[in-house]
Amino acid sequence: MKKNYDVIIAGGGLAGLTAAIHLSQHFKVLVIDPDTYPRHKMCGEYLSMEVDSYLKSLGIHINDLSQVTINNFRFTRGSQSIKTATLPLGGIGVSRYSLDLELYNKAKEKTDFLLDRVSDITLNHNHYEVITTDQKLTARQVIIATGKRSLLDKKLARPFIQKKSPWLAVKMHYKFKMPNNIVELHAFKGGYAGLSKIENGNVNLCYLVNYESFKEYKDINAFNKEVLTQNIALKEFFKVAVPIWEKPITISQISFEQKQPVEGKLLMIGDTAGLIHPLCGNGMAMAIHSAQIASKYVTQYLQDEITRDQMLINYSKSWRKTFSSRLLYGRWLQKVLLHKKLTTLSYWFLKRLPFLLPIIIKKTHGKEIQP
Repeated sequence: MKKNYDVIIAGGGLAGLTAAIHLSQHFKVLVIDPDTYPRHKMCGEYLSMEVDSYLKSLGIHINDLSQVTINNFRFTRGSQSIKTATLPLGGIGVSRYSLDLELYNKAKEKTDFLLDRVSDITLNHNHYEVITTDQKLTARQVIIATGKRSLLDKKLARPFIQKKSPWLAVKMHYKFKMPNNIVELHAFKGGYAGLSKIENGNVNLCYLVNYESFKEYKDINAFNKEVLTQNIALKEFFKVAVPIWEKPITISQISFEQKQPVEGKLLMIGDTAGLIHPLCGNGMAMAIHSAQIASKYVTQYLQDEITRDQMLINYSKSWRKTFSSRLLYGRWLQKVLLHKKLTTLSYWFLKRLPFLLPIIIKKTHGKEIQP
């Protein structure tokens, strides 16, 4: 394999793969990731249609991947349910297993892949040295897309990695009958769960819970039985839902602390730059959109239209302009959702003023991305 690249991307999730497809149209690109494809990933698996036109411009047609078109939203807490609301742009239900594989197959047409892990990055004059387990590589620019938390975060001494996070996420696919066109959000003590269909007709259950609420139970099955079923909708779900996998995917120490989109002259994209609260249902689209923004400025830099410092400043400004308000609304909504009295009050208002719910949802989503 080559040793010198225009761009090296650490991480091959949604953001990393999207950036690879975009940038490999004009540059030599390498993606470094320790895992193979296809693979299941922690994700709500609802993809907002705001990224549809952009993905088409890259040769990715998401409607060919899934016929599950989602345009309605339902929220419950305990025995209470709010009238179904329409999602502003709508989305599709598609598993990360299928979507990541599709992006990978497209990316590898022009992108090199290395099954490895980045351990160190240094900037020497006008190029980066990238150290992996057994390789030493160089690039004109490096993009970090390693997800929610990684060893590189520790290496870069990012502030959020020093703080202990109380959040645990759990994901499982089930056989369960529910409408194709709806995504459901069900609150319970200490957390909330999302339910939606994916391309093969199975249902994805993905929930976030505070570890303080979880730790008094022996395991996930006990927690599901004792806590999640206090929500009537989830109780009905667990009565008949049949798990597909032997055991769920779990991730602990999920941090929603504020991050920086640029660290040490490195561009951060996807969850590496900032993690939106899952209840917003916009994480997949944000990852793809951040890759598009980064690719735009990296292209300008590599074509000598702007300097590296201008690239970093422009990306940082554009990232904040695009995503900061969504992250802020996400933090606010999660605080409301996890506070029993505030949730009860919000439920009372939304019952009487149902037009407010689509407006709130819109605040956590963006407009359609123009290629």
